[in-house]
Amino acid sequence: MDAAALPSPPAGEPAAAEDWVRRHLGDLAGDDPAASPRFRGGQQAADAALAAFDVAGYAAGRNEVWPADRRGASGLSPYIRHGLLPLPRLWAAVSGPARDVAKYRDELLWQEYARHLYARLGPALDEPLRAEPPPPRGSDPDRAWDRSMACVDLTLGELERDGWLVNQTRMWLASQWSVRHGLDWRDGAERFYVNLLDGSRAANGAGWQWAVGTATGKPYGFSRWQVEKRAPGLCGTCPHQRTCPIERWPDGADTAAGRTPPPLLAADSDPAATGGPAAPEPAVAEPAAVWLTAESLGDDDPALAAHPELPAVFVFDAPLLAKLGLSGKRLVFLAETLGDLATRREVRVARGDPVEVLRDVPLAATWTPVPGWRRRAARLAPVAVHPWPWLARPHGGSMASYSAWVRQARPLGGRPPAPAGTRRPRRR
Repeated sequence: MDAAALPSPPAGEPAAAEDWVRRHLGDLAGDDPAASPRFRGGQQAADAALAAFDVAGYAAGRNEVWPADRRGASGLSPYIRHGLLPLPRLWAAVSGPARDVAKYRDELLWQEYARHLYARLGPALDEPLRAEPPPPRGSDPDRAWDRSMACVDLTLGELERDGWLVNQTRMWLASQWSVRHGLDWRDGAERFYVNLLDGSRAANGAGWQWAVGTATGKPYGFSRWQVEKRAPGLCGTCPHQRTCPIERWPDGADTAAGRTPPPLLAADSDPAATGGPAAPEPAVAEPAAVWLTAESLGDDDPALAAHPELPAVFVFDAPLLAKLGLSGKRLVFLAETLGDLATRREVRVARGDPVEVLRDVPLAATWTPVPGWRRRAARLAPVAVHPWPWLARPHGGSMASYSAWVRQARPLGGRPPAPAGTRRPRRR
């Protein structure tokens, strides 16, 4: 590991983390590394964000966009994505008006649903699930996301500056990209993935499929009424307010043809394998370090919590990062998170191919429901494997829709949720 070793990222000021990323990972970043002005990485930042979150008004305000003080979204998703706020912890922690708690827990279950989809389908989540995408009508991303439109400029600016978007504006951009302009939804999803601090193959891929209709055949058609409802007054600032290019529902938005879904969408014959171990597996040897990945960097990571005396090791996967070209904001967020962890325990950081860097280290690890982790774990053979902290263990039933899945989901420590409706906002 020494040949690939890096100094531990600094804790404290964002500028120090930015400088660390420039010096050690700058050639792997898709842009100049700069911290998000809105989100700090690390367990302490995650805990503070959770403590500040008030669920009251969430049900009514989670989709509000502008002005920002109208918003009810929690803004916790970057911490959820990196395991700093595990879903079971949030499920137990949220309290307040019953309607708002129920809606927030419903959104936690949507996150869990996306993870179950990815755990079961793997790379198949990168292909249309149930319907063909809208027909191609152009190839110019700048025309699809035309920044002369106030709604697009506001949204893209927030994505690029903060690395985060409310759910409503994610659907706006996805619909503009694919439903109106016929661009490949996977290319748009990739642009989200590299910029969003909460970008994950699970939630990002599932969200795009539902927004553009490849999961349902019923795409979300972005039009002016959504802007006027969710961002009142924004259209009055737009040079296109009298000749709005999204004045009406997009033509041909409901014409997606049927497609044979992957068989695993209907049933899983081995949900125990999909969900990984339900209890810690007996250690085959004494571990020397805890292997962390970007999926689970929090103090509650099961392997980390089970081995407080061991150093934590994290490898920035240089071959993968060179291919992805992630925004520097994401790399700074990860560096801040590792620097924060290093204030409480020994953290060793490296750069390279994780399998090559860690091949001779007896590892403890948390089983992780992503294909990349499982491929690497098969080669590294951790000597102690701990279970993933599911909110609800995977079941073998249908995942053809959120409502089909949630009817069989059993959140740990909570009652089964009431069946939910379709996850696509209705048009008007």
